[in-house]
Parts: sequence; C-alpha cells; structure tokens
Amino acid sequence: MMVDKIHKKPEGAKHGDPNEAISRKLKLLYSAVEGEGIPDRFLDLLEKLDLAENAASGSDDAERR
Repeated sequence: MMVDKIHKKPEGAKHGDPNEAISRKLKLLYSAVEGEGIPDRFLDLLEKLDLAENAASGSDDAERR
C-alpha cells in the first residue's frame, strides 16, 4: 500500500532530517504519477493541436508564395 511505503524509512536515512522525508514522499508521488498513462482525451487534444498547427503553417506557406 502507498501509505506504508511513505512512512517506511529507507536504510541509512538520517533521523530527524525533514528534507529526507519530503524527498522520499516526492519520489514516491512522482513514481506513481509517472506510472499513470496519458488519458485518451489529452492525446486527442494534442493531435488536434498538431493538425491545427500544420494547417496554419501550411496556409502561411501558401500566402508567402
């Protein structure tokens, strides 16, 4: 469970060092977020943005000629 991992001290950790605890919790949170996939809705938005940028740059090229 995630809570158990957060409260467990790694070997060699300094006792009473608040930075160690913060660092450990941030690393666990980052690992959890990193493991999540990118939502399909977000990927669709990125695709639409790419298409819009390509269309805009294509029309800019046509105007320059």
